[in-house]
Amino acid sequence: MTDENKNIHQDAEQEITLIDDQGNEELYQVLFTFDSEDYGKSYVLLYPASAQDDEEVDIQAFAFTSDVEGDASQGDLFPIEDDEEWEMVEEVLNTFLADDNMQ
Repeated sequence: MTDENKNIHQDAEQEITLIDDQGNEELYQVLFTFDSEDYGKSYVLLYPASAQDDEEVDIQAFAFTSDVEGDASQGDLFPIEDDEEWEMVEEVLNTFLADDNMQ
């Protein structure tokens, strides 16, 4: 992981509602956000808000853009489609989880 990818912002109380193709809404908690100078993007990692503390969850990851005022909660989410970009995101997540387990 390069130094550019270590700018992690933990947003424990921020929530995002995702809407699937069928119009179903699900509430997600923001695990953390980070910026990558290598890809020139910001990323957000989410988990279902309904998850219990001891429950294993699927973490969703998206690239995002903030609104004109810089508010990430009002921006747009984009899928990550490049394999190398996914590997970078997974590496940042694994580092975050390893650091979190050390505390």
